[in-house]
Amino acid sequence: MNSGIENELLTQQLSRRIETPVVPIVHDLNDVNEQLSRGRPFFIDVAKDGIVLYEKPGHPLAQPKPLTAEEAKAEAQDYFQRWFGNARKFLEGAQFFAANGDRNHAAFMLHQACENYYHCVLLTLTLYSPKSHRIKVLRSRAEDIEGRLISAWPRDNRFSRRCFELLSRAYVEARYSPNYKISSDELEWLVEHIKQLQAIVEAVCTERLA
Repeated sequence: MNSGIENELLTQQLSRRIETPVVPIVHDLNDVNEQLSRGRPFFIDVAKDGIVLYEKPGHPLAQPKPLTAEEAKAEAQDYFQRWFGNARKFLEGAQFFAANGDRNHAAFMLHQACENYYHCVLLTLTLYSPKSHRIKVLRSRAEDIEGRLISAWPRDNRFSRRCFELLSRAYVEARYSPNYKISSDELEWLVEHIKQLQAIVEAVCTERLA
């Protein structure tokens, strides 16, 4: 359902019926109510400030139960340890595959490292991250919250933009498409910049947890 909504919004944007890009986030009612009952700030803000476009009778939102500061910090700490550790393992795996000449598997593992670093920073700072593998979406959300993350990915030349595009496509194409190709130089550049992302994420999250 999410992909159908995204495709329709993209069509509307390309036809200029929508001027501002829209990125939908889809959660079913049971998930929303569970998150409200667990005090997740993102969902509490949606319930409090969101504008209802359509509401089916007999399906109310749960009563929000905000977390205490101590509970929020404990959850953020758990998120940081789990997602940062996972990301570091993916980065190590990517370097292993790259050293053994398996560039496509290396690219996939780099995508996973990048995705996990973005989930890590979003969850640590806000206790919420969209259920998405799209690192362009995750990057945009994370950079909106913490501007220091922008420096991890230069956008000022064709090579850097191409490398990030290859990283973005690697989640599917590096595993399944015979046409996906990535060079050693491109992999090396991506490893360097994901290490920069790693350092920024660690600094930002450590500051917040302190």
